[in-house]
Amino acid sequence: MSEPTPAPTIHAPATSNPTPLVWVKTQLFSTPVNALLTILSVWLLIMAVPALLDWAFLQAKYSAQSGQECREVEGACWAFIAEKHRLILFGTYPYEQQWRPLVSIFLLVALVLLSAWRRLWSIWLLPIWIGGLAAVAILMWGGVLGLTYVENTLWGGLPLTLILATFGVALAFPIGVVLALGRRSELPAIKTICVVYIELIRGVPLISVLFMSSVMLPLFLPEGVTIDKLLRALIAIVLFAAAYVAETVRGGLQAISKGQYEGADSLGLSYWQKTRLIILPQALKIVIAPLVGIFISLFKDTSLVVIIGIFDLTLAAKAALTDPAWQGFSMEVYVFIAAIYFIFCYSMSKYSQALEKRLAVGQQH
Repeated sequence: MSEPTPAPTIHAPATSNPTPLVWVKTQLFSTPVNALLTILSVWLLIMAVPALLDWAFLQAKYSAQSGQECREVEGACWAFIAEKHRLILFGTYPYEQQWRPLVSIFLLVALVLLSAWRRLWSIWLLPIWIGGLAAVAILMWGGVLGLTYVENTLWGGLPLTLILATFGVALAFPIGVVLALGRRSELPAIKTICVVYIELIRGVPLISVLFMSSVMLPLFLPEGVTIDKLLRALIAIVLFAAAYVAETVRGGLQAISKGQYEGADSLGLSYWQKTRLIILPQALKIVIAPLVGIFISLFKDTSLVVIIGIFDLTLAAKAALTDPAWQGFSMEVYVFIAAIYFIFCYSMSKYSQALEKRLAVGQQH
């Protein structure tokens, strides 16, 4: 009896790291168009980067008593930022009380960082957020615990921008999820209401919603009842962001296969159990990237509240430029606030990428 022939050994394809020369050829000069774009990009960098470094660092003025000293140099006047940084960051908040908005900034950032920690993704995040936001409100308003009362008309700068963005995201996200579920509801009345709301809000720009909340909302309130300007702006931001969150989450819900619904039904789960335990977690995992994109856009769009007279980071920067002794340094102040926006937005983007990779979203098997 002959021995069985052994099965041939199948080796995995060898993977070799390309040499730098091969990588440059395949990635940057693979086609004539790519080669032209590469050469153009290198030329732009050669022209722009040295001049930018020269203006921002080499010839910059870091300390000065007045703007006149800065006008004698050709570089940036960072002394202006050093002189006006408290006005830019905290607006017209009372000078001696500005430690309170500073602590509020750290509390808001800490809340976001805790929410990004996956080990804390549980029901305990809710009381943490409630306690943190309550602490921010106490610090900013005062009037208790020996803190001086400060009207929100004096709030401004970075704390106000973070408050609008943080409260906006925290309130818009659950509303958006409910709207997405309502749009897919089998009850005609609920579905119609959700569809009309989502399409109506998404059909107008945020600036229109801000104007309507600032001008028209008080007309619908009972006589003697008023809502301050900050709360009206927050309501507009929440309503606007919720519509976009709803449409994004609806896309995630549609991406769930029918088998997931049938499997949940076979287990005898109720609608809310099926949605909370099986459908919604998968849908949210699918739409991580677009949701973070909405949050980044919302953070940047808070600068639009300047049109209704709210003293956000952008308006605080403009106020710093009104000092006659320091006029003419608008580029420095806008670079400064652009760097602040970039740090926050880039951090959110990198976290989104890391979370997608950790959850293996979009991987092909």
